[in-house]
Amino acid sequence: MRVVLQRSKAAKVVVADQIIGQIDSGLVLLVGVTHGDTIDDVAYLAEKIVNLRIFEDENEKMNHSLLDVGGSILSVSQFTLYGDCRKGRRPNFMDAARPEEANELYEAFNEELRKKGVHTETGQFGAMMDVQLTNDGPVTLILESKK
Repeated sequence: MRVVLQRSKAAKVVVADQIIGQIDSGLVLLVGVTHGDTIDDVAYLAEKIVNLRIFEDENEKMNHSLLDVGGSILSVSQFTLYGDCRKGRRPNFMDAARPEEANELYEAFNEELRKKGVHTETGQFGAMMDVQLTNDGPVTLILESKK
């Protein structure tokens, strides 16, 4: 699994002119699933993300986690994270998991975040979405379950 994480002051997902997910401060996660990902990848990334110390303390040092600051998550499925652009001019998405497999793990990932006590909103799997956010910092990180 691959996640692009952005610290955010506010974010929302709009589908067909309807807001379907919205948070105040917290994290926006773009979530990609590849072949061979399992529930172990879900558990690893959920644990890593909620405990990652990327929020500032009173001395402006990144010492607090999402759990420490009581932030929320907006999780958005993003198969294009596995686009391969090394050859040609059109991305190859062969490394992205099939939709059925990806959706199952994406939903499990969101549920794991909720089990850890984090308010988690989502986009709509497979839909054309408008994702709007105010990046805080900006802080943007890329996490992978396998290296």
